Amino acid sequence: MSNQVEEFNAYREKMNDAILEDNNKIIKRIFNLDTNAFTAGKLDKRTKELLGLVASTVLRCDDCVKYHLEASHKEGISKEEVVEALSIATLVGGTIVIPHLRRAYEYWDAVEEKAASEKA
Repeated sequence: MSNQVEEFNAYREKMNDAILEDNNKIIKRIFNLDTNAFTAGKLDKRTKELLGLVASTVLRCDDCVKYHLEASHKEGISKEEVVEALSIATLVGGTIVIPHLRRAYEYWDAVEEKAASEKA
Protein backbone atom coordinates (compact mmCIF):
# COMPACT_ATOMS: atom_id res chain seq x y z
CA MET A 1 0.00 0.00 0.00
CA SER A 2 2.83 2.46 0.68
CA ASN A 3 3.55 2.47 -3.06
CA GLN A 4 0.29 4.42 -3.36
CA VAL A 5 1.84 7.21 -1.25
CA GLU A 6 5.05 7.25 -3.28
CA GLU A 7 3.16 7.29 -6.58
CA PHE A 8 0.90 10.13 -5.44
CA ASN A 9 3.84 12.23 -4.23
CA ALA A 10 5.91 11.61 -7.36
CA TYR A 11 3.01 12.56 -9.64
CA ARG A 12 2.15 15.63 -7.55
CA GLU A 13 5.77 16.84 -7.57
CA LYS A 14 6.20 16.20 -11.31
CA MET A 15 3.02 18.05 -12.23
CA ASN A 16 3.59 20.93 -9.80
CA ASP A 17 7.04 21.40 -11.34
CA ALA A 18 5.52 21.41 -14.83
CA ILE A 19 2.85 23.92 -13.82
CA LEU A 20 5.32 26.24 -12.11
CA GLU A 21 7.74 26.06 -15.07
CA ASP A 22 5.22 28.05 -17.09
CA ASN A 23 6.00 30.95 -14.76
CA ASN A 24 2.40 32.17 -14.59
CA LYS A 25 2.29 34.88 -11.93
CA ILE A 26 -1.28 34.13 -10.82
CA ILE A 27 -0.69 30.39 -10.45
CA LYS A 28 2.59 30.98 -8.61
CA ARG A 29 0.85 33.36 -6.21
CA ILE A 30 -1.93 30.84 -5.56
CA PHE A 31 0.63 28.12 -4.82
CA ASN A 32 2.47 30.51 -2.50
CA LEU A 33 -0.74 31.53 -0.75
CA ASP A 34 -1.65 27.87 -0.24
CA THR A 35 1.76 27.11 1.27
CA ASN A 36 1.67 30.12 3.58
CA ALA A 37 -1.93 29.54 4.68
CA PHE A 38 -0.92 26.28 6.35
CA THR A 39 1.97 27.68 8.38
CA ALA A 40 1.46 28.25 12.08
CA GLY A 41 -0.22 31.49 13.08
CA LYS A 42 -2.96 32.07 15.62
CA LEU A 43 -3.94 28.49 14.74
CA ASP A 44 -1.22 25.88 14.94
CA LYS A 45 -0.26 23.78 11.92
CA ARG A 46 -2.03 20.70 13.31
CA THR A 47 -5.35 22.54 13.50
CA LYS A 48 -4.91 24.00 10.04
CA GLU A 49 -4.18 20.57 8.55
CA LEU A 50 -7.34 19.14 10.11
CA LEU A 51 -9.33 22.11 8.80
CA GLY A 52 -7.82 21.49 5.36
CA LEU A 53 -8.73 17.81 5.62
CA VAL A 54 -12.35 18.60 6.50
CA ALA A 55 -12.70 21.20 3.74
CA SER A 56 -11.08 18.89 1.19
CA THR A 57 -13.37 16.01 2.12
CA VAL A 58 -16.49 18.16 1.94
CA LEU A 59 -15.33 19.52 -1.43
CA ARG A 60 -14.62 15.91 -2.53
CA CYS A 61 -11.03 16.54 -3.64
CA ASP A 62 -9.25 13.20 -3.23
CA ASP A 63 -5.83 14.67 -4.06
CA CYS A 64 -6.34 17.35 -1.40
CA VAL A 65 -7.51 14.76 1.12
CA LYS A 66 -4.38 12.71 0.45
CA TYR A 67 -2.16 15.76 0.83
CA HIS A 68 -3.74 16.76 4.16
CA LEU A 69 -3.71 13.19 5.48
CA GLU A 70 0.01 12.92 4.86
CA ALA A 71 0.67 16.39 6.29
CA SER A 72 -1.44 15.49 9.33
CA HIS A 73 0.57 12.32 9.86
CA LYS A 74 3.82 14.30 9.65
CA GLU A 75 2.43 16.65 12.31
CA GLY A 76 1.90 13.69 14.62
CA ILE A 77 -1.88 13.76 14.41
CA SER A 78 -3.32 10.43 15.50
CA LYS A 79 -5.71 8.26 13.55
CA GLU A 80 -8.34 8.97 16.20
CA GLU A 81 -8.00 12.72 15.61
CA VAL A 82 -8.17 12.22 11.84
CA VAL A 83 -11.26 10.04 12.16
CA GLU A 84 -12.94 12.66 14.33
CA ALA A 85 -12.21 15.34 11.73
CA LEU A 86 -13.47 13.06 8.97
CA SER A 87 -16.64 12.45 10.95
CA ILE A 88 -17.31 16.20 10.95
CA ALA A 89 -16.62 16.30 7.22
CA THR A 90 -19.08 13.48 6.64
CA LEU A 91 -21.71 15.19 8.77
CA VAL A 92 -21.29 18.48 6.91
CA GLY A 93 -20.84 16.95 3.45
CA GLY A 94 -23.49 14.26 3.74
CA THR A 95 -23.50 10.77 2.36
CA ILE A 96 -22.01 11.93 -0.95
CA VAL A 97 -18.60 12.12 0.76
CA ILE A 98 -18.66 8.49 1.94
CA PRO A 99 -16.67 7.26 -1.12
CA HIS A 100 -14.04 9.91 -0.28
CA LEU A 101 -14.12 8.77 3.34
CA ARG A 102 -13.34 5.22 2.18
CA ARG A 103 -10.39 6.43 0.12
CA ALA A 104 -9.21 8.57 3.04
CA TYR A 105 -9.15 5.53 5.33
CA GLU A 106 -7.27 3.55 2.69
CA TYR A 107 -4.73 6.33 2.17
CA TRP A 108 -4.19 6.85 5.90
CA ASP A 109 -3.35 3.14 6.20
CA ALA A 110 -0.90 3.52 3.31
CA VAL A 111 0.74 6.53 4.98
CA GLU A 112 1.08 4.62 8.25
CA GLU A 113 2.47 1.57 6.43
CA LYS A 114 5.03 3.73 4.62
CA ALA A 115 6.09 5.40 7.86
CA ALA A 116 6.47 2.03 9.58
CA SER A 117 8.59 0.64 6.72
CA GLU A 118 10.85 3.70 6.87
CA LYS A 119 11.44 3.12 10.60
CA ALA A 120 12.34 -0.53 10.05
